Amino acid sequence: MFRDRTDAGRQLAELVADRLGSSSYPMDEARTVVLGLPRGGVPVAALVAKALGAPLDVLVVRKIGVPWQPELAMGAVGENGAVVLNDDVVASSGVSPDELDSLIRKASREVEQVVAELRPAGGPLDVIGRMVVVVDDGVATGATARAAAGVLQRRGAGPVILATATAPPDTCDSLWSCFDDVICVEKPRYFGSVGQHYEHFEQVSIEEVRRLLRAAVS
Repeated sequence: MFRDRTDAGRQLAELVADRLGSSSYPMDEARTVVLGLPRGGVPVAALVAKALGAPLDVLVVRKIGVPWQPELAMGAVGENGAVVLNDDVVASSGVSPDELDSLIRKASREVEQVVAELRPAGGPLDVIGRMVVVVDDGVATGATARAAAGVLQRRGAGPVILATATAPPDTCDSLWSCFDDVICVEKPRYFGSVGQHYEHFEQVSIEEVRRLLRAAVS
């Protein structure tokens, strides 16, 4: 169990730095970006970015779930109109084109609203051809992580690495199909929820995310 997100971030940062330093990926600080999944992933990501000497940003994504099975993602929406669809899931869901278009518009509005709150000035960091480390404080089903991977691939990033403090073993295994590497500090057999693996798991405020982003570029 982690004491808090700071404890998780320190442990994850050490693991990520060791993994990247000994891997086949070229560790070029100028070509590496760390993206935190808001809001809880950003305090963890800030420590990873500091350890790597890399810039920090947020990655705002919304998965588009099948209406009657929300955890089954038909696709995802990211900033600047990025849309990734899983054609097989869309076809098997029976969702009409008009209904799918409505779901995409709704998810896009949610993304832009969150972006305006967390990053009121400026756009996202350029990720084209850069190694991207996506960070979260924990992963349960992996649906949001898969959505993030799809959006980043659409934006031309690569390689894309997932780094998380905790996740179930089967979720970690399944995410290898979406990411070039999956780095996880703790993989408990009995998972429950992400918050159960922290002694202190308070909600992260918008102001805290803004502060961390400002501190990372100052």
